[in-house]
Amino acid sequence: MTTNASKILPLSRNGHDNGEFNKQEQPFKIFVGYDSREDLAYEVCRYSIMKRSSIPVQIIPIKLSEMRNNGLYWRERGKLESTEFSFSRFLTPFLANYQGWAMFVDCDVLYLGDIKELRDLIDDKYAIMCVQHDYTPKETTKMDGAVQTFYPRKNWSSMVLYNCGHPKNKVLTPELVNSETGAFLHRFQWLEDDEIGSVPFVWNFLEGHNKVVEGEVSTFPKAIHYTRGGPWFEAWKNCEFADLWLNEMDEYLKEAEKNENPK
Repeated sequence: MTTNASKILPLSRNGHDNGEFNKQEQPFKIFVGYDSREDLAYEVCRYSIMKRSSIPVQIIPIKLSEMRNNGLYWRERGKLESTEFSFSRFLTPFLANYQGWAMFVDCDVLYLGDIKELRDLIDDKYAIMCVQHDYTPKETTKMDGAVQTFYPRKNWSSMVLYNCGHPKNKVLTPELVNSETGAFLHRFQWLEDDEIGSVPFVWNFLEGHNKVVEGEVSTFPKAIHYTRGGPWFEAWKNCEFADLWLNEMDEYLKEAEKNENPK
């Protein structure tokens, strides 16, 4: 089932309506990397955020076709780019008009926590904040056979809180994003190390890498990242936490059908 992935739902569906929110509170912008092979993954990610959020959010897919049509993205796709948003993700501050804080996240993530908890971790002294993984994958391929790559700070860029108005982030123009190397972008080389804040790993919990410690609530995932491939791919249908994603998918599909065929 494919729905309109470019549709923006500006507010949470966690039992709130517009009148319950502070009218002065602006929706927290969340840019989600969209890949045409993973439309369902995007929709489930979006649904999981909206369902649990207690603050207004605006979810915006970064779609390659739209970026190209709008003249914002023109670089050729390289052989090692496993997704359609490998580099366009770094347009997040530009797309947010270099104002306030905004988040980027890959589409292969299932949210189990309230996004407000993540937003409340924001510290204005940083240019960006992310989970600072020490991650070296064991597999040589991922997803639907894409080449697995290895590089420093791998997966740091898969979920980033951007201080969009920070002077250092204003270098992230379409011209730079279309011309700089993967190393420069994915390793955040436009920043000094002390300008990168840390977020607890549970907000980008890597399936197959991070572990839950029984009895230690601090290790329970708030957002599961199926970075090797999720159960929407045949090769990964039995991955860890597949049942959680499949249950969320079923709930999303029932909700989508109900909205398409109201009684």
